[in-house]
Amino acid sequence: MKSYLKLTNFEIDRFFKIYLVLIAITVTVQIIGTIIVANDYMNRASRIMNEESLQTSAFIHNYGYFSLLNLMDSLWFFGPIAFCVAGLIFYTFFIWYRDWYGKNTFIYRLLMLPTSRLNVFFAKATAIFLMVLGLIALQLVLLYIEELIVELIVPLEFIQFTSIPQIMNAINSAYVVLFPKTFIEFILIYGTGLIAVFTLFTAILLERSYRWKGVLMGAGYCIVASGIFLSPVLISELSGNYYLYIGEIIILEVALGCIIIASSIWLSRFLLNKKITV
Repeated sequence: MKSYLKLTNFEIDRFFKIYLVLIAITVTVQIIGTIIVANDYMNRASRIMNEESLQTSAFIHNYGYFSLLNLMDSLWFFGPIAFCVAGLIFYTFFIWYRDWYGKNTFIYRLLMLPTSRLNVFFAKATAIFLMVLGLIALQLVLLYIEELIVELIVPLEFIQFTSIPQIMNAINSAYVVLFPKTFIEFILIYGTGLIAVFTLFTAILLERSYRWKGVLMGAGYCIVASGIFLSPVLISELSGNYYLYIGEIIILEVALGCIIIASSIWLSRFLLNKKITV
């Protein structure tokens, strides 16, 4: 356990500078975006109220209040999130290939440590998962900061005050993946993400173990794992027979997810111990 925690901390430290860059980009772009979107709203309000001789109440009735949802519908909000998601997906591959192709093929030093090689696998997966949670927590804090900035720019009578939970309930489906509305949704969504990480890690180890043949094996493993995980939904949709309730499908998906994770761990352990030599 101690070796696993040390390896996890080591992996986080190695990515921390890039992680800070992702944080800095997210904070900078969203705060600038908040200022621009809020000012654009007020400039538009002033122009329309002057042109149409509208009172504040009439403008709000015709054109609506300003709220954080105005920001969340803009590229200023979605852009940094998409950039961070792309960065973490890239790092899912980079966290392994850096060790093979980096200076002095560091992977061999990792695998020679006096601990189970599977700890290296778990440490890398945990590091990515913690980074994801860290960015989500940052985004929630940013929402409160952006709300304060809006209140400094937009007069109170133009603002529709919404709590963060209300915002979470009003967001579109693209954001539900990032901000689950309930604890059950959080477990299902991020559990699915963890399954994806374990599957990709196993595919990478297959490629590292069998080279070109391993590329096909890794791709095949991802396709089979995805097919198994999505099979309850796919069978229902393709056949048009919806025999299972939503709760039963969720239970079945959880069971299949556990099987995929167990299979990925077992296969990765075999590859690390038997096929990747130092």
